[in-house]
This record gives sequence, C-alpha cells and structure tokens, in this order.
Amino acid sequence: MQLFFNESLTPKSTLLKFNREESKHIIKVLRKKTGNLLQITNGKGFLFSAQITLDLPNKCEAKIINNTYYEAPKTKIHIAIAPTKMNERFEWFLEKATEIGIQEITPIFCDRSERKIIKNERFRKIIQSASKQSLQYHFPKLNKPIALKEFIATHINESLLIAHCEKAQKQSLKNVLKNTSSKNFTILIGPEGDFSTKEIELAIIKNYLPITLGETRLRTETAGIVAVHSIVFGSSR
Repeated sequence: MQLFFNESLTPKSTLLKFNREESKHIIKVLRKKTGNLLQITNGKGFLFSAQITLDLPNKCEAKIINNTYYEAPKTKIHIAIAPTKMNERFEWFLEKATEIGIQEITPIFCDRSERKIIKNERFRKIIQSASKQSLQYHFPKLNKPIALKEFIATHINESLLIAHCEKAQKQSLKNVLKNTSSKNFTILIGPEGDFSTKEIELAIIKNYLPITLGETRLRTETAGIVAVHSIVFGSSR
C-alpha cells in the first residue's frame, strides 16, 4: 500500500488538494488517474480513503470517502538523545527508530556534545517519510532541542532511565523491562563522549535509573536503536 501524508486532514474533511510536488508524484510517477483510490494519514491515528477527482500533474484533487481511527501503541517510548557530530548518523537513528516504533524524540545538548545546531525541519521530514514507508498512522513527535539539564528538570515520566558508559552500578535494560509493569519510558542517550559524571549524578538525583544496553560500547545512534528495539520487542512478548 502507498501511504500519503497530510497533517491538515480531520474527520470532517471532505476534499484534499495536493500541492504541486505531490500532484506530480501521484500523477506522473505513480500514474494514478481519476477514480483511483488513495490512502492518506494525518499522522494522528486516522487513515483516510480518498478517490481522485482531478488528475492534472500540477493539480491533483481527491474526495474523502471514509476514515478510520487506529489506537496508538500502549507502550510509549521517549528517547532524549544527543545529536551526533555526523548528521547522517542521527538521521539514520531517526529513520530506524521511527520504523521500529518510537513515539517521541527530543534532541538534547550535553556537556560533551559536538553538534550544537540542528535542522529540525529536515529531521521532521525524515520521520514523516519513515512513518509512511512503515505504514504507521501515529507519527512520532519531534521536540525542539533542549539542554540536558533543562530536560531533566522539567520532564517527568513513569520510568526514567539513563544509559551511560561509566563504570558504576547499573541495571541492564533487559532486567528493567522484566521487572516493571510500566508502559511509559524515557531514556537518555548521550553524545559520542558520553555524559559527564556531573550530568549522570544530576540525572540520578532526579530519579533516573542508570542502565546498560549490553557488554559492548555503542555509538550514540546505535544505543538509541537498541533501546527502542528492546522496549518494543520486550513489551510485545
């Protein structure tokens, strides 16, 4: 199934007008014609069926026939992660985490962060593309970047976790998942140089549980993927 995205659609919508770029893709690339059906989501849980009524390459329009609402996953995963020095690595994380089933992402700036400027609009488009490709109707939420200290001070959740590499007492994520009934997780993932000792101590004071994601040292983006996959897989068993 080819899934399209339009965030302006609501259950009361009756007509959809595609922009020039989308119209060209639908008519020229996919070779859709008047009368053909399209599947569209607003990224908020709704799937709309629409029938093309105008098939011009620069102006495609469709009539909404019906819509169906799908419940969001019961398990909520929020990864607060430091952007990587190489942009493509962070973009890879966004794409794969979305495909696996993350619900919320917050870029965080840490003491050892090497990247302080990010392009949230580009990241949002990557998430949208990955959501459509993996046929998801609830798109992950991408928050504005924030300093780690501010995030820790303002964010409250059922299960607060921090993954770090320092030699200290930590629980494995596997054991945490085995011994909790929580369905709402927030995990902090640090930059390439890891969190500073001061940041780890601050997180622990704010009730973040130190965890390990395995025996090997992982890149930032890999750690994020491992965390998301572990929770999605663990909660489905």
